[in-house]
Amino acid sequence: MPKSEISRCTYHVFLSFRGEDTRKSFTDHLYTALVHLGIQTFRDDEEIERGNNIKDEIEKAILHHSKISIVVFSKNYAASTWCLNELVMILEHKKSSKHIVLPVFYDVDPSQVKNQAGSYAEAFTQHEQNFESETNMVQRWRNALTEVADIGGMVLQDRHESQFIQDIVKEVQNKLHFITLYVPLYLVGIDFIVTQINQWLEQDGANKVGIATICGIGGIGKTTIAKVVYNQNIPRFESFSFLAHVRETSQDCNGLVRLQRQLISDILKGKSHKIYNIDNGINKIKEIVCCRRVLLVLDDVDELEKIRKLMGTQIPFHPGSKIIITSRNRCLLNAHFISQMFDSEASTSCGGLSKLFEVKELASSESLQLFNRYAFGHNSVPESSMAYARSLVKHCGGLPLALQVLGSSLCSKSVSSWKSALEKLEEILDSKIQEILRISYDSLEDNHDKNLFLDIVCLFIGKDRDYATTILDGCDYYTTIGIENLVGRSLLTINETNKIMMHQMIRDMGREIIRQESFDIGKRSRLWHKDAFDVIREKIGSKTIKCLTLT
Repeated sequence: MPKSEISRCTYHVFLSFRGEDTRKSFTDHLYTALVHLGIQTFRDDEEIERGNNIKDEIEKAILHHSKISIVVFSKNYAASTWCLNELVMILEHKKSSKHIVLPVFYDVDPSQVKNQAGSYAEAFTQHEQNFESETNMVQRWRNALTEVADIGGMVLQDRHESQFIQDIVKEVQNKLHFITLYVPLYLVGIDFIVTQINQWLEQDGANKVGIATICGIGGIGKTTIAKVVYNQNIPRFESFSFLAHVRETSQDCNGLVRLQRQLISDILKGKSHKIYNIDNGINKIKEIVCCRRVLLVLDDVDELEKIRKLMGTQIPFHPGSKIIITSRNRCLLNAHFISQMFDSEASTSCGGLSKLFEVKELASSESLQLFNRYAFGHNSVPESSMAYARSLVKHCGGLPLALQVLGSSLCSKSVSSWKSALEKLEEILDSKIQEILRISYDSLEDNHDKNLFLDIVCLFIGKDRDYATTILDGCDYYTTIGIENLVGRSLLTINETNKIMMHQMIRDMGREIIRQESFDIGKRSRLWHKDAFDVIREKIGSKTIKCLTLT
């Protein structure tokens, strides 16, 4: 990276590590996870120009313009004089400012770093020979290692790297007070379309209103792509809001009002505002979007009428605002809609900035890569599993959701389990995604986990994990470990605010399992929404009902 480019950048995180140890593995995955959440990260991968003034350049352009330094300690870290000098520089900067240092002990124990033991002792034996006349410098390196080990930090030990990276990212978010949307750790095949959308966002960004649709079939990754773009671009806007599940939420009682409240709260940066009805919400939205550049994402919109009911028409968006819609309908946007939605000035500019981004299925090589990430934690496949992996991937039709869920369900399983999964897939006509997802549910070895999944499908999507755990523990579930198992199988996620979330297609799969229990709704184990209301109204319930919700 040229010096001039470094000097122009401002970063949240400065990432220091020994390239030969972790450049193409752990540190690369950590860097990717940070960047996908919009955390601007500079990684010193020892490939930048090493001029005489590079120390001054890095200190000025990186350390003084970043808030956190993450130092990844690996076995050969201490063998690099460059890394040791960089560490000294980081700690000096910490003493003179509010710069935060986060040590990460990858494959070494903190005591090895503190006491310069093991491979660190070997490295310093060599340094003392090479720098015999510069004992003060060698001692500064020793002092720096001792000091940074005393700060405390994060230790890998026997944990899975993927979870370790997620924990580091959460720690960085907490220290930055930086809340971004959850995205999967492993993202494959999205860089090109994300770059396209980012370029569109920057087009005449200062004075043009823009609206775009990200379209594609269910499970193709529209929401994930929208989240990545959102996370990467929120620093560029004065206000921002991501409204998830618009189609589903708008059908709920007071669902549109809830969406309006969230939108208003997001734009006003957490300030609450009483909304009594839809019309009141529309008026308030128009009042606040006219005076600030807004990034707005409307996720899963099936028809334009939902947007009209949510925000009205002739919306006076401030110049430079951008609206992104995810939808399965590629024909959602049209010139008539744009002229209705925006006031005359905004609709004129938006006409040239409306855009369609279509998400395609993953290529076979990308599909195999994503599947392997979830099945094995890396790209390579054991020879004994290669043939099965290729066949399983073929049945997923390039859909990231199916690949993620199927790969997670087969992680650490025997070859016979892989063979059984393939036999089930070969019985599914046209690779129907619901039936592919069902394989992951069927693979749950514990009936407690299966019942926990169905209860969450019915009652706890969008609820706080601690709240759900308190209730479910009273139902004789091992809720904490059960939720961890379901997360591990990619059947649910825990978002950035500790809420239980689930892809709508996985939710639909779970609800279909419940529907198949009985044609008579009064004899099903779990009821929700209209079915629950009908059973209560008609008094047709039975002892098989375990739980129900009217919301």
